[in-house]
Amino acid sequence: MSFWWFWTSPPVIEVALDDDLPALAEIHGQSFAHQWDADELARLRDQDGATLLLARRASPYGTRRPLGFLLLRQVADEAEVLTLAVDPRHRGRGIGKRLMQDGMFRLYGDRCKSLFLEVDAVNEAALLLYQALGFRQVGERKGYYRDSEGGGTALVMRVDLR
Repeated sequence: MSFWWFWTSPPVIEVALDDDLPALAEIHGQSFAHQWDADELARLRDQDGATLLLARRASPYGTRRPLGFLLLRQVADEAEVLTLAVDPRHRGRGIGKRLMQDGMFRLYGDRCKSLFLEVDAVNEAALLLYQALGFRQVGERKGYYRDSEGGGTALVMRVDLR
């Protein structure tokens, strides 16, 4: 019997629950020098206009442990990506892209006009992802990231959703 569908099914994107927060904090800690713990993620998620999405394996035979997550915050008709993180063991499989596409679709449904984010100028994988999703650079903040391997420049990027 072949289980090819087990490994090739795209992840399921769903709203994160309280029980997911420790695993999301662990993923965040593996992804960024400045870690957010479960309490910080809960505080951010509970803000007005915030949405915390996570990706899980689609197969019922796999672990229910999150593969990655996206935290968005919307105010009026604009939104921002607060963070996007994928478990290092599962990077390069399109999970970040799926999370972003789902988040953008939800924002579009909420009549949001544009989505902003900040990304480290030396984070090539993230830049390629955001450019593939239609983001374009609209500004930069020098010295924004203290723990960056580069100069710490944050690129401000935007995509129009309408």
